[in-house]
Amino acid sequence: MGNQILSIEKTTDNRFLNMYNLHYENKAGREKLYYIASRGKDISALKISTRKNNPDGVIIYSIYGEKRDRMVLVRQYRVSIDDYIYELPAGLVDEGETYAEAGARELKEETGLDFEPLKVDEMYHKPFFTTIGMTDESCATVYGYATGTVSREGLEESEQLEVVLADRAEIRRILKEENVSMNCGYLMMHFLHHTEEDPFYFVR
Repeated sequence: MGNQILSIEKTTDNRFLNMYNLHYENKAGREKLYYIASRGKDISALKISTRKNNPDGVIIYSIYGEKRDRMVLVRQYRVSIDDYIYELPAGLVDEGETYAEAGARELKEETGLDFEPLKVDEMYHKPFFTTIGMTDESCATVYGYATGTVSREGLEESEQLEVVLADRAEIRRILKEENVSMNCGYLMMHFLHHTEEDPFYFVR
């Protein structure tokens, strides 16, 4: 017999993220307690309840420049590490938004840049879980090209970040020397070493 969830208890009441206690019975028949964080506002909204992997957020992999030789990154202060980390622009998906709409809105807010999303097979947009050991959060990825001029006007008061239009030399330096989020790091490696003219050849 496998693990079985016995009960769920919400322990916080915050706007963007909450903690839940999961009481469960393991395969040996012993009762255990597990803790998760979730963007679900109540127990009914948890993915363990809905059994649906609707994305909480969207991650934007965008290329910039006439030569398509720069990646759009953000260097952002994160309280959890009291330090700066390089990430892809990202944000929450509002109710009723498509992934592409959310990506364009978030890129504009965080960077001031305009976004032209690619149309790709749904398997490339499929939401993936970010840190499944601690949270049920999942994010979809959108791909496309960014144009325009960098601006900080759309940033919220709590956001402390700078926009980085990184060429391959800068990407190599960042990977060697800086804090980098995992999804950003993998796509930076992809961009650094691709040999095709089209940087999005892998989702065509």
